[in-house]
Amino acid sequence: MNRRTRLLTTAAVGAAAALLLTACGGDGGGSKGNDKIAGADTGGSASPSASATESAGRPKITLPSDLTLTFEGSKTGDSIKDAVLADSAERMRAVDAAITGTDPKGEAIGFYNTGKALEAALTWVQQFKDAGATLTGEARYYDRTVTLKGKTSASLTFCADESKGYSKDKKTNKIDKTPVTKNSYVFYNTRLDKNSEGVWQTSQIISTRGAAQCQP
Repeated sequence: MNRRTRLLTTAAVGAAAALLLTACGGDGGGSKGNDKIAGADTGGSASPSASATESAGRPKITLPSDLTLTFEGSKTGDSIKDAVLADSAERMRAVDAAITGTDPKGEAIGFYNTGKALEAALTWVQQFKDAGATLTGEARYYDRTVTLKGKTSASLTFCADESKGYSKDKKTNKIDKTPVTKNSYVFYNTRLDKNSEGVWQTSQIISTRGAAQCQP
């Protein structure tokens, strides 16, 4: 989502890049200008279906009532692409669950991330912990496009509207609100690989804040 505490901004540029998108990501991806929060979906349109998230021993992910993630375009008519979209959304939710404390051990992060994306996600979560911050508000993910690279690899690009997402101090509950700018919109370029259990794990991720293709 958007708006982390200013404490996190500097670290975010380097680690967040490795984190969320890379963080999400993978091998050398980076994010440009991260001052927003990425990652969850509390039930907006296009959230993964219950059958998708509860099958195959998948961890159940919950988010705080004050944090909402909406994922648009989750049904393409192609079952494989839909699975990629669903697991990518769960990955975003998993990161936010770890940050907000609904998954304090970060079990879902390891389920939906691998490689550099996993390292980035763990670093990202630690940054919030060190800053005593959490997430609140709303994030919307849209223009999600899957390109299959074979039976076990795919690329997924999407935009994020983080204009209503903020960081919040855990002790004081003070919300860090900042003006909406072009940087409230982020473009993500990710890679997902299907593991032996049939889970599409995010392995690489790169984000570009203020990207022209994501502006309203």
